[in-house]
Order: sequence, then structure tokens, then C-alpha cells
Amino acid sequence: MNSAAHNDTGVATVVNDAKTNTKTVVRSGGGTTWTDSSLLEWDPAHYRLFVGNLAGEVTDESLQKAFSRWPSVQKARVIRDKRTTKSKGYGFVSFSDGDDFFQAARDMQGKYIGSHPVLLRRSTTEIKAVTPKDQRKGKNKGKNNGKGEKDKTGAGVQKAGSKTKGGLRVLG
Repeated sequence: MNSAAHNDTGVATVVNDAKTNTKTVVRSGGGTTWTDSSLLEWDPAHYRLFVGNLAGEVTDESLQKAFSRWPSVQKARVIRDKRTTKSKGYGFVSFSDGDDFFQAARDMQGKYIGSHPVLLRRSTTEIKAVTPKDQRKGKNKGKNNGKGEKDKTGAGVQKAGSKTKGGLRVLG
């Protein structure tokens, strides 16, 4: 899998998975990169609202019903733990019209859905279709491609010129 995620912009990119030849979304965060095909269910042209502080009893249907007075609501999803299927306490609502999106964000902020008042924010993940940079299949996929490139994660501090040729440190 080729890494095509933009670390600091919050943009998720759609690429073709080399193993299964299906479209997937490459995500990154916390120093790791992973694929997430569930983002393909959301239309990138729609406005997505993050709904936080959801109660455990809230379902996809009840979240959709809470926002149903706006005619452009397309989809509502409560995010659940894969193993336990319990709610993680947040979800997303998709709107096809920007005016409904802003009106819903203003009107529903702090309103109760289930037993908790919800916190609303604009969803920050954008889905952007790109072509992966590296189209080679299995060639030179070793670490750093054997070119002596430095680690691009930014982890650790490297001081330039802190050691001499003999490996001794220069003091002072």
C-alpha cells in the first residue's frame, strides 16, 4: 500500500489498493498510516457535521431522526467500537445543502439527543481523490528505498555536526 495521506492537512486520499484492486482511503494520524474504506460511503460534496457527547443509547436511526427537520439530511452514523459494538460517544451527520448544515449546527448545539447535550463541530476530514505517487509493484519497497534517505517521521532530534569522524563528541 502506498502512503498518500497528508499528515497535517486532515485530508484523506482515495487510492486503489494494490492487493484487492478496490478503492480505499488512506488516513494518517499519531505517526501511523492506515486504510479506511468506510469513508467511501460518504459523498465528498456533502457537508458533514461532527456530533460529540452522544449518549450510549443513541442509534443511527435516532441520530437521523434528531436532524430530520432539515430536508437535506442524507446520512447519520454513530461510530461504534468494532469489538464491543458500543457507541464511542460521537457520530456524523451529512447534509447536501450548506444552509441546512449551518442552520442545524446553530440550532442543535447543546440540545439533548438521548440523555446528553450534544457538541457540534464541522467535520475536519476531507476526502480527496489522488493518484498514488509510487506505482511500482514490489520493486525496491525496502526501508528508505536503499537511497540513504533520513526518516521522515520527524521523531527524535538530530543535531548537525554533534560528532566528529572518530565518533567523539566535541565539548564546548
